[in-house]
Amino acid sequence: MINRRDFIRNSGIVLGTAAVGQSAFANPTANKAKTIRVGLVGCGGRGTGAVFQALDADPDVHVVALADVFQDNLSNALSALKAKYGDRIEVTEKTSYLGFDAYEKLIKSDVDVVLLCTPPNFRPTHLSLAIKEGKHVFCEKPVAIDIPGLHQVEEAVKLAKQKNLSIVSGFCFRYSFPNRELISRIHGGALGDIKAVSTFRHGGELSYRERQPGWSDLEYQLRNWFYYQRYSGDMIVEQTIHSIDYMSWVLNNELPVKVTATGGRQSRPWNKYGNVYDHFTVEYEYGNGFRGFHFGRQQNGTTSRNTVEVMGTKGYANVAINSSYELFGEQPWKNEQRLNNMYQTQHDELFKALKEGRTVNDGDFMVNSTLLAIWGRASAYSGKTITLDEILNSKEQLGPSVDNYEWNMKADELPIARPGSYKFV
Repeated sequence: MINRRDFIRNSGIVLGTAAVGQSAFANPTANKAKTIRVGLVGCGGRGTGAVFQALDADPDVHVVALADVFQDNLSNALSALKAKYGDRIEVTEKTSYLGFDAYEKLIKSDVDVVLLCTPPNFRPTHLSLAIKEGKHVFCEKPVAIDIPGLHQVEEAVKLAKQKNLSIVSGFCFRYSFPNRELISRIHGGALGDIKAVSTFRHGGELSYRERQPGWSDLEYQLRNWFYYQRYSGDMIVEQTIHSIDYMSWVLNNELPVKVTATGGRQSRPWNKYGNVYDHFTVEYEYGNGFRGFHFGRQQNGTTSRNTVEVMGTKGYANVAINSSYELFGEQPWKNEQRLNNMYQTQHDELFKALKEGRTVNDGDFMVNSTLLAIWGRASAYSGKTITLDEILNSKEQLGPSVDNYEWNMKADELPIARPGSYKFV
């Protein structure tokens, strides 16, 4: 049985935001003029945004390969890229990979950096192969939707460190300059001892695509993937995990000892919009009376809120994401600087590090934060308080392995979880 201290030590979950080392681009001077060959896996909206940001990060970035399961996604992304970046887009028919095995063909091609932007159920396999093949990686959050997948990612992170490969994650709050300044002050003692943290991510429904003639059940689900457990891991893992990651950052990536959560489906009809919840409330218990709280909601017509509150013995912090950042108490502070584009900064720092012969590895905290979100979902689904040892040893897998995907396979048929009858495995 893995205990809390062993998991932190063995998985490399450490204090701070990134591990720095020597990359495969070992000679900074030689690499100043080197073309960086980039491939994108997952050409939907987030993937297209990420590849634009990669191109904007460094003029030596060239996009040489695209991969997706849908031809329209790939074609639309390629057209948009060529329209803006011209001859920096070197994607050919031969390097336009289509299908469930497209990721493998792209990763094994002559690319230096891979952007992994598919639904997160595919992430562990895609990331593992990319690191095995010696590629630097930008990977969207979350990095897994269940614990077996998370352990796979954990091993890939260890291998990346051994190979001096960069992994930049999509946990964008950690790339916001005001967030970094505020967290630095908290870690420096501005609030004294932290007594409680609460995070809110309240908003409306996500986009939805009505079923079109000719779509199979699987295609319909994949085009609406965030509404299905098999592909998204539910809203707490797919979206509101950003807030949970912020809490974890405040707490130096410490892990709680147990989690108690509730959730359900109040606004969404039960015969549409998949099998996920539309709200979660989670208590993370860290011992010695300290607790962190997370509140997440996706319901139209409700009050939006995207905030973090931190209570300490010498003051408190109030953060309204993309709006205000402030400390109150003995060492007050208020952000006065212009907000940076945190999504762009992720890529700026990744490609700058490659040019300078350094690595940036977000692997430790992206594993940690994904664990916290999966843990909260498991507690809410089951209605049970779940300890760290119990969640780390979970055997639940929400879907088939990536290698078993094909168009004639069964779609996600998991029921909407009912606390009390749902069995935590």
